[in-house]
Amino acid sequence: MRFPDLEIDLLRAFVAVAETGSFTAAADVVGRSQSAVSQKILRLEEILDRRVFDRNSRSIGLTRDGERLLVAARRMLELNDAVIRELREPQAAGTLRLGISEDFIPKELPKLLARFSRLYPGLHIDLMTGLSCSLMTAYDEGRLDAVIAKRNGGLQRGRVIWREPLVWLAAADHPADPTLPARLIVLPPPCTYRELMIAALDTVRREWEIACTASSLMGVQAAVAGGLGVTVLGKSFVQEGMRILHPPAHWPALPMTEITVIGEESDAAGLIRPLVGFLSESLSRNGALTLVA
Repeated sequence: MRFPDLEIDLLRAFVAVAETGSFTAAADVVGRSQSAVSQKILRLEEILDRRVFDRNSRSIGLTRDGERLLVAARRMLELNDAVIRELREPQAAGTLRLGISEDFIPKELPKLLARFSRLYPGLHIDLMTGLSCSLMTAYDEGRLDAVIAKRNGGLQRGRVIWREPLVWLAAADHPADPTLPARLIVLPPPCTYRELMIAALDTVRREWEIACTASSLMGVQAAVAGGLGVTVLGKSFVQEGMRILHPPAHWPALPMTEITVIGEESDAAGLIRPLVGFLSESLSRNGALTLVA
């Protein structure tokens, strides 16, 4: 018995709906209209003779068959993209000494790098992670070929590839008492987050005190989750045991943070270009961040 073929564009639409949770958002990801995405899902269900989504007026979720298909569909799309990339682009090969800031998509980065290594087996990444200022020092000293780091207010280097809202974070059971000084969890100076917190609280005349100084962003997260105080980080740093403190007056509104790539014009440009393109494509597909063209 010959089975029908699963078309790649149908699978791409299916994965987009599954990852974004809506037909409207998926339409933006695949560059089609909402009705076109709906038709692709109906066509896919017709080929499979199975429903892949449970739909109602308020939500959409995967069926049991849809969950099984999602795993296979991701593998098929990855293989399709790898074949096309191998045939249409010169294969990147060599060693890229890359610095990536701890600020950059902490939950997404490990699995994205693992997938990238499968797509570009000839490219070896010598990875350094840390605070943006330390990575920039290493880059300036010639120890790194490229850096993906947080942009500092006074240092306008590199090309912005990602923006994310900054938020006030505290433990889930943090007491909300605006009459008390804000107990801040900070990194050692110089630190943009530290300066921003103090300046923002000063604008609303909120008293503050340093409750904890941590040496890394992981330490800051642990201190926040443990209830030692509040801090400012990107929204992607929210984890179990934390909550976002919403403005009004005593928690002032915050700007966006910007992540830049530095080194695109260096001798390693041919190696970093595939990585930056891959990260941008992957993260825009699942809506994990706000990309900058």
